[in-house]
Amino acid sequence: MKKFMLIIVVIFLATNSFAQSDKYIAAMKSNIAAIDTSYKNPANLLTLANNFERIATAEKNQWLAYYYAALCQVNYTYMEQDKSKVDAIADKATALINKADSLQPNNSEISCIKSMIASAHMMVNPMQRYMEYGPESASNIEAAMQQDPTNPRPELLKGEGLKYTPEQFGGGCATAKPVLQSSLDKFNNFKPASEIHPNWGKHRVEKLLGECK
Repeated sequence: MKKFMLIIVVIFLATNSFAQSDKYIAAMKSNIAAIDTSYKNPANLLTLANNFERIATAEKNQWLAYYYAALCQVNYTYMEQDKSKVDAIADKATALINKADSLQPNNSEISCIKSMIASAHMMVNPMQRYMEYGPESASNIEAAMQQDPTNPRPELLKGEGLKYTPEQFGGGCATAKPVLQSSLDKFNNFKPASEIHPNWGKHRVEKLLGECK
């Protein structure tokens, strides 16, 4: 009888676990699918960030929910017109990506977000902040490249930064183009680890390369 009850408990726990997993993946897919269209109404990015954070709170061992919450937060900073608000939003993104980092250390995708956050802080006042946040952004890109040489997103971020850097400071299309092309080559061979792992950026690198022709 005890053995029978144990089997019942094991089956119940396994079924419940699968149900939770299915619910998690469905929630993640739904919110990930909404990210691209949210750029037309940037405030929706903060709504999605909150959605991902709620998923992360429910699924405490899932780093991807924190990752996407931070991604939405930091992307919003680039669209916020009031620069006095950017630091607080970027700080929130930092808190989220640090939680992802604690669950999945030395991850290339997480290092990309850290670089984006540093860039967001820098762009509040580039002249005053470059010496603090420029090297931080660059070092995270380099870390991301080393952590996963097949990841196309570090070179996308590096190439984008070079494109918008004045030529007299070593930037411009001539410098950016080979980096962006390398990123696109990697995108053409890139396969995400699952249907909810990061897979963004290809359209962006294509657009940047088109602008450099």
